[in-house]
Amino acid sequence: MQITVSIVEDDDGFRAGLVRLLGSGQDLRCLSAYPDAETALEKIPADNPDIVLMDINLPDMSGVECMRRLKPRLTTTRFIMLTVYDNPDHIFEALTAGATGYLLKETPPAGILNALLDLQTGGAPMSSQIARKVVDFFHLGSSSPTDKTLSPRELEILQGLAHGDLTKEIADRLGIRFSSVRTYMRRIYEKLHVHSRAQAVAKYFPSTNVRQLRKKNTP
Repeated sequence: MQITVSIVEDDDGFRAGLVRLLGSGQDLRCLSAYPDAETALEKIPADNPDIVLMDINLPDMSGVECMRRLKPRLTTTRFIMLTVYDNPDHIFEALTAGATGYLLKETPPAGILNALLDLQTGGAPMSSQIARKVVDFFHLGSSSPTDKTLSPRELEILQGLAHGDLTKEIADRLGIRFSSVRTYMRRIYEKLHVHSRAQAVAKYFPSTNVRQLRKKNTP
């Protein structure tokens, strides 16, 4: 039985290349390919693919948010992020939102095909660079911050990040401006000597790690 795949990718050339690539795989069939999240949200539930290949940097709505909205409607579909982004913020935002795999667009065509087959048999494919960053995240979690003096408000912000909350969700819950949350985040990064939310959470809550990050977004 062929594995069915839908694609969400705004680059016309890259999207067409993925369609051709899937057509070359004997065990794979491309059901559909969409240029933006809004169209994907409307069409993909009817397609009901086994796998969705999702870009992150889409116009208007991001691929991560699109996936987050699709997952309750596609309970058996698995999602692979296929993107140019390899920074920890994007990686862990995607993984905590429910992505099963994370590949860089520089992945060779054979690697993408193998990742799709691996995913269908229970794997969680990642580009080697991404896997290394995940490992580094766990290693960082065992270290101790050089400065753990956070204000009560900064601690509230960091706890929200640890639960996987979006910046806007934290602002709404605390009744403060979106820009104020971003300011607090910058202060947290400076105090903990880190450069991303994933590093901040791992450093301040070393025993929590990814389990805490996943808590809010577990289906």
